[in-house]
Amino acid sequence: MLSFALLSTVLLVILHLSQPLPNGAPESVCFTLMPFHGGGIPPQNDVSPFDIQTTASTVGQGQTLLVEIEGLTSELKFGGFMLQARSVTPPYAVVGRFNPTSDGLVKLINCNGQDNTITHVSPSGKSRISVEWEAPQDYLGPVVFNATVAQDYAHFWVGIESEPVQVVPRGAAPPTGGISTTRRPFSSTRPVYEPAPVQSKILSTDTIYDGCGTTKSCFGFPDNCLSARQCQVITTVTARGERFYFELKSGHMNPAYVAVGLSTDNRMMDDSIIECIPQGGVVNVYASWTTARPYSAIRQPGNHLRLLNSSFSDGVIYCNVERDAKSTVMGKQFDLLNNEYYLLLCSGSNIRDNSIAFHDIMFRPTSRSARLTDPTNFEAASVLLYRLHGAFMLVAWIGTASAGILIARYFKQTWVGSQMCGKDQWFAWHRVLMVSTWTLTMAGFIIIFVQVQGWSQAQNPHAILGLVTTIICFLQPIGAFFRPHPGSSNRPYFNWGHWFGGNAAHILAIVAIFFAVKLPRAELPEWMDWILVAFVAFHVFMHFVFSIFLWAQIAGCASDRSSGQRITAFPMTDMTPSRSSMGSERKQDAPYSRLRKILLGFYLTIITLFTIALVVISVLAPIETAVSEITTKISN
Repeated sequence: MLSFALLSTVLLVILHLSQPLPNGAPESVCFTLMPFHGGGIPPQNDVSPFDIQTTASTVGQGQTLLVEIEGLTSELKFGGFMLQARSVTPPYAVVGRFNPTSDGLVKLINCNGQDNTITHVSPSGKSRISVEWEAPQDYLGPVVFNATVAQDYAHFWVGIESEPVQVVPRGAAPPTGGISTTRRPFSSTRPVYEPAPVQSKILSTDTIYDGCGTTKSCFGFPDNCLSARQCQVITTVTARGERFYFELKSGHMNPAYVAVGLSTDNRMMDDSIIECIPQGGVVNVYASWTTARPYSAIRQPGNHLRLLNSSFSDGVIYCNVERDAKSTVMGKQFDLLNNEYYLLLCSGSNIRDNSIAFHDIMFRPTSRSARLTDPTNFEAASVLLYRLHGAFMLVAWIGTASAGILIARYFKQTWVGSQMCGKDQWFAWHRVLMVSTWTLTMAGFIIIFVQVQGWSQAQNPHAILGLVTTIICFLQPIGAFFRPHPGSSNRPYFNWGHWFGGNAAHILAIVAIFFAVKLPRAELPEWMDWILVAFVAFHVFMHFVFSIFLWAQIAGCASDRSSGQRITAFPMTDMTPSRSSMGSERKQDAPYSRLRKILLGFYLTIITLFTIALVVISVLAPIETAVSEITTKISN
């Protein structure tokens, strides 16, 4: 029953981690106001039942006014919110600042400005929020308050707008009054504000593709997107004499930055990086230098870079950067005229105070190095070994290990008298399945080290959990080889150690797979978590069902013993064998054998389907792109 308890604990932890963050919106959604609920729950399409009111329609520079969020009826309550003031003309910058409140219901966050956005502290129901906003000293003109309001986890409205408020010279604004109790009538139209979509924005019908492969070099994501002019992230390089022009563009998953690196290998370490980062509604360019262990991007003087053109609109970052043909970064010479380089294209969802954070959205190196003076369409480096690693580990720990552990736990007293290769059926199948698990795990472990060429740079527990799992898995058959004779007094220690090691490795492997979904290299969809949760729930449920049969079997044996009948052994008795149990002779299958065989067939069928589904998602990642390509080919 310990394995049941452990797996139940894992399921509860996973379900807990999937709940929304209770302490307000993160800074990563400053410009989209789009919460990430449930792996991508969309906002409501109807008109918001919540409203933003202000104390006045004008405010002087540096002066304050009250802003209120409230439902259109007194019964409406909301749990979460995010509120900021924006200019009404491009680049729609976040302006002004909010003053702290003493009620402890809200907190201030910085969206490329000090205290210019306010959000909730707790998701508990609220009927009204009143906050004080201070107009900027260096701005004149209209502003509109934009908000996201969540009634509950699955129902939220994005881009709720207030009436425009005019910022005028200090002293020109009329005295502020109280919040009006007169509500604007319910409109039948949606708010004007449209946030950037949470999913990928395809960069199609764009002049950035013009000349790719003929007058400039191009590299895009996903694979093979250049020919279809359907890239989610793209970089181009044009050589003109002693100048090189880099274009970068990304609308994939609302990035906080997009960057391209020049490297002498295909890994992100000791490389010169060009970063394009939207800040305050405009895009700035920075030069940095990457280190691998731990991953960091160190800002460098950008004398060799010049920003020529940029834009940030609807979540799409674009920049055009001029770079000197020859430059020195961190003592390393970069000669773009004469040397060959790999391009490293990446984007991420967060930035640090003085650098970009880890590339958690995407990272792609080119498959080869080349002189950037020779126009070419780069292909991405092969991800075959990543896919094989994922497939091997999924088959091993979702498929063969799950089945092998269950058979050893509950089927020792089944198929009595039937043997395979001179061994009891349960032991023969257990050994086949666990040898398969061991082989697939070792192969997957070696493959990923060959691909990564060292330790993973990702700030994710997946690597360390996978390493511990692999070590335990490697030691299991060695311990089995040296196991004591069934009659030995040391046999119980081996039995418990072998049982605990197998179950611990299985649980760690499942948790590692959950963390793998978050790895940018894996390109797995967030909803894969729910398939894994379904697998864990099914596996735990089947353990529970078979445990009922096990205890019914034990109760039957106890009844037989009390009536003086000869009994047969039942599963797990050899964990702590006694002389009487060692001398007992198995003559027939334990009770409910036929039903257990039927349930085993059902279990193996469902586990096989889970394994196939997960392997297909892993191998075809990103699955959405693969399905789109397949659909296009079929339609053509």
